[in-house]
Amino acid sequence: MPTFETRNESDNKTVGEFTEYVMKNTPEKFRVFDCEFLPERFPTHRHQREFWESLSRAVATFGFLEEILGKAIYSFMGAQTCNESEIDDALEKWKPKLEGALSDPLGKLITDYEKAVKEHKDTNDYDFGTLIDELEKAAEWRNILCHGSWQLPDVEGASVPRFVNKHLEVFDDTVSTETLDSIQRSVAILSCKVINSVMAMGWPFPGIPETDQNQSPIQD
Repeated sequence: MPTFETRNESDNKTVGEFTEYVMKNTPEKFRVFDCEFLPERFPTHRHQREFWESLSRAVATFGFLEEILGKAIYSFMGAQTCNESEIDDALEKWKPKLEGALSDPLGKLITDYEKAVKEHKDTNDYDFGTLIDELEKAAEWRNILCHGSWQLPDVEGASVPRFVNKHLEVFDDTVSTETLDSIQRSVAILSCKVINSVMAMGWPFPGIPETDQNQSPIQD
């Protein structure tokens, strides 16, 4: 890798200016970037701090939802009944499912949650169908936010997360800080709905003390 003798002349240049500098001062076969010249926090340096904070909070809330779904799967599976002669077989099948609830990605957790609910004999009148639909729509955003390549922001600070899903569909909509905040709030509410789906069955939700079961799981 070549070194640049006139390095001081290129200090504090933008990426575009540095690219032009490299093209003019480096032989064609050696035209590569010296990583020492990258702007601090490249390639995220052009976005506002508020944008990245909102994105981080949205992604973190998806992580919370995954934890809640895993606990809900545990609750519904643990409440299933079987004959005494089937206990050992049921436990053997239960173990890998519980392990999956700890490590599976969001899409698989939603599928397993839906399956656990349907396999239970009594789900009261809770609207699980609507909840599953909402979870699946949220999962689409999770993949975009976590795996998209964020492009340079526009004049209003919004950005396009370049993303292609497994169906080769391209997401090219602009996402603003306000959109990220809205997604974060929606996912937080979805998490509470999943908690409620367990408690509506008359069961305590794992991780919430019994004395707090009638209170919001969200602490101020």
